[in-house]
Amino acid sequence: MSEGIVTASYVGATILFILALGGLSHQETARRGNLYGIIGMIVALIATISGITGNLGILVVCLVVGGSIGLVLAKRVQMTEMPELVAILHSLVGLAAVLVGFANFMDPGRLSHYHGVELTIHDVETYLGILIGAVTFSGSVIAFGKLSGKISGNPVLLPARHWLNLILLLVSIWLCGMFVDESAAGGGTMPLLIMTAIALTFGVHMVMAIGGADMPVVVSMLNSYSGWAASATGFMLNNDLLIVTGALVGSSGAILSYIMCRAMNRKFLNVIAGGFGTTTGGGGPSVEEQGEVVALQAPEVAALLLESKEIMIIPGYGMAVAQAQHIVNEITKALRSKKINVRFGIHPVAGRMPGHMNVLLAEAKVPYDIVYEMDEINDDFPDIDVSIVIGANDIVNPSAQTDPDSPIAGMPVMECWLGGTTIVLKRGMATGYAGVQNPLFFKENTRMLFGDARSSLDEVFKNL
Repeated sequence: MSEGIVTASYVGATILFILALGGLSHQETARRGNLYGIIGMIVALIATISGITGNLGILVVCLVVGGSIGLVLAKRVQMTEMPELVAILHSLVGLAAVLVGFANFMDPGRLSHYHGVELTIHDVETYLGILIGAVTFSGSVIAFGKLSGKISGNPVLLPARHWLNLILLLVSIWLCGMFVDESAAGGGTMPLLIMTAIALTFGVHMVMAIGGADMPVVVSMLNSYSGWAASATGFMLNNDLLIVTGALVGSSGAILSYIMCRAMNRKFLNVIAGGFGTTTGGGGPSVEEQGEVVALQAPEVAALLLESKEIMIIPGYGMAVAQAQHIVNEITKALRSKKINVRFGIHPVAGRMPGHMNVLLAEAKVPYDIVYEMDEINDDFPDIDVSIVIGANDIVNPSAQTDPDSPIAGMPVMECWLGGTTIVLKRGMATGYAGVQNPLFFKENTRMLFGDARSSLDEVFKNL
């Protein structure tokens, strides 16, 4: 394939990737956006493979092996495990950037191909690609461990951790200068290896210091890092498509991180510094001091729903764990068939990654037009007869507005307590990911339905 055709293919793939991002910004067009992305990636792969002159057999074998692993994972991983899958895939992008960087550095033709300023620029590109990739790799592995429960969600806050991070950064900058100087003389291996070890350590320390309540931001942040790692790899390999694609992923991930931080009234630097979700539970007054809860049984909940005209369903991570999205859809269809208006309110950080609840509801085939974002629906709660909170805690916590000393003070929340009755589905009285007790459970118009969300909703559906 000629260079002109390859360039045109790259331009076409870039356009398709941009269309994919545009499609993914709305639920109604997300399927089409995914299709654009798939077609763009196929075009990019074909154009890139066509330029390979040697070792084509090895490349094909690797593609088959990698594609088979991806296919098996996609079929086996449950929708509730999507955050963990996203995190571990980010780690693979980072690892690829590190390996490509070292391979590029060890290329025997590097010194003959680049000279003077060009060699310096190329070495800096290689250094940054490995640095960002290593941070992304180790940070994503820790994020996977936290999301899957293999590592505690509580932050590990080392003494003088901010000074430690600053020292690691300054040492990495100093090593970059040493690497560039030694590389021109045919060396540079030792500074590169030391920097890689520092970057891996920094990635572990950075994510370990972040509390569980900030994990949605961490996922989008690592998504951004993986994009910049890919872009740096593109500069190393002089591949325009990889540069543009990495920049798209990196910038969109950064924007998403900003949106997540705004949704939690947090600053990005504060997230990196840790401290949100730093307690294991019981922030604020104890359960005894807050009051008593009023528990209902499934028949009573069904009766309340049938007497309502306006119902709001607020899903949280508990719905994902219980895999209750399908029975929620069945209840929604049953209520709508009785001319009861049912809507869904989605908080931006509900779940363990951005859009987690939207993905689960889409999988259960909940109609897109009854799913609303928090900003679209929050003002409607005074007109809601019954709000159903399914496994959510921090996103419906009134103390975000009433307690200035709360860890979630100032965080925008779903104001379900302003409606007629709030029904909260929980296994028990444990706190949420931020470790803060929820005064909502003790309000006069709140009722609790204890138990596994799926089993509880099954009983409600039978009684409808």
